[in-house]
Amino acid sequence: MEALSPNNSPSAAQLLDVMPEAFVSSSALSREVSRRLKAGQLRKLGSRLYTSNLVDAPEAIVRRNLWEIVAGYFPGALIADRTALENAPAADGSVCLVTESGSTLTLPGVTLRPRRGKGPQESDRPFLNTLFLSSTARAWLDNLRPSRARGGRLPRTLPRPELEDRLDNLVRRAGVDAADRLRDEARALAPMIDRTAEVERLDALVGNVLGTHAGQAVPLTSSRAQARHRGRPYDPERLRLFQILHGALRDMPPSFRPARQRVPEAAATLAFYDAYFSNFIEGTEFAVDEAADIVFQGRIPAERPTDAHDIMGVWRIVSNNAEMRRTPRDADALLDMLRQRHAAVLANRPEVRPGEFKRVPNQAGATLFVLPDDVPGTLERGFALGRSLETPFQRAVFMHFLIAEVHPFADGNGRIARIMMNAELACGDEERILIPTVYHGNYVAAQRALTHNGVPTPLIRTLDYAQRWTAAVEWRSVEGTARELAACNAFLESESAEQEGRRLRMPERD
Repeated sequence: MEALSPNNSPSAAQLLDVMPEAFVSSSALSREVSRRLKAGQLRKLGSRLYTSNLVDAPEAIVRRNLWEIVAGYFPGALIADRTALENAPAADGSVCLVTESGSTLTLPGVTLRPRRGKGPQESDRPFLNTLFLSSTARAWLDNLRPSRARGGRLPRTLPRPELEDRLDNLVRRAGVDAADRLRDEARALAPMIDRTAEVERLDALVGNVLGTHAGQAVPLTSSRAQARHRGRPYDPERLRLFQILHGALRDMPPSFRPARQRVPEAAATLAFYDAYFSNFIEGTEFAVDEAADIVFQGRIPAERPTDAHDIMGVWRIVSNNAEMRRTPRDADALLDMLRQRHAAVLANRPEVRPGEFKRVPNQAGATLFVLPDDVPGTLERGFALGRSLETPFQRAVFMHFLIAEVHPFADGNGRIARIMMNAELACGDEERILIPTVYHGNYVAAQRALTHNGVPTPLIRTLDYAQRWTAAVEWRSVEGTARELAACNAFLESESAEQEGRRLRMPERD
């Protein structure tokens, strides 16, 4: 393309026509900008900052055009300090930069805060327009400099507890090797940007959080960092969900559904269907009569021995009144009980390591469950919260979600969660909760509402209805109850039932 000459250079009007929504003006544009301001085609947002958007709030315009604006004021600037780790303006709107010149500039919703320092290094990355983004190692070193709040603004660097939490996040998501790589990169970079003192602080911080620092330990200020130092890291996002559920359960009016006094055959029938449905919704599917032969006659089908033993494993626990009245008194007892019950349920599946917590991450669909290293600590933190709930139903719902959300084992988590839930109810002399096949979709959707959206009400209501339904069924005999359950649509596959508009019905009494 032919280079533009002074005679064919675009005019100021042409340049303004292709400017972004918000732009920093120059002297070459000043006359045309003034004309358009008077004509109501532009409005001023700040010093030399204009926009063609005459409708939206100035703060919103500045935020969505932030980096173009920064580049307009400070071309070649390095995004640094807390902004380089937060990847966004701070809570007070601060955007921290390293520049060759310029001073603090206040705009709608943000404050650009340049400082002098070493310019972009080879490890810093080109960013939007002419800007650069500090490398992760540089951002950590810069944030470990002492910094104070001035003029009502936040410090340029993140507070120590937040840095500790970020380090915990790094180790939890990427492993100890990632923290070691960060230290190595910081050591190589520190002499180039005059951060030798800060690299020592980073080395000590990583060592303290991981519990490997040989020197004098600096007290950790974050509960998450302290937990990792003790070898009990936990998942903070799951703890947030547990707190949401705990609050919702505390707000419930107290309720009590006493368990019926059942003759032995009725008690055995209830336990049978507890084991039957709990396995069926996990994919271990038998006809009712086949499952009854397995449980009551000990007839293990030659072609499906492992599946049969899964049903037997759950049955042995849920039919044992003494075992079902056993609940953990403390966090250590919870971990032991989970391992024991898992070992009993999945004894014939050595490939899933019965009685051992998972060693690799597991997920269902888009849900990635708690990472293996975080399992004990997350269970302990959750249990400490849930034990303060007052009613058996509250504790049962919480215990179920705690186990299901942590997913501590490679397999069998749903069955163990339901066993632990019903143990809380049995211990409190309340009716247990069964999840029939047709109700599986409601049950899963309710859990996902809390997991993904932080909404606890569907789970509470779903389990409440399931408990009322369980209490309403007679459970007199396996065969007689099968007819009653069929009339309730209990055996229908949830997906096909949903398409046909059929739901779990309460039993009808003459």
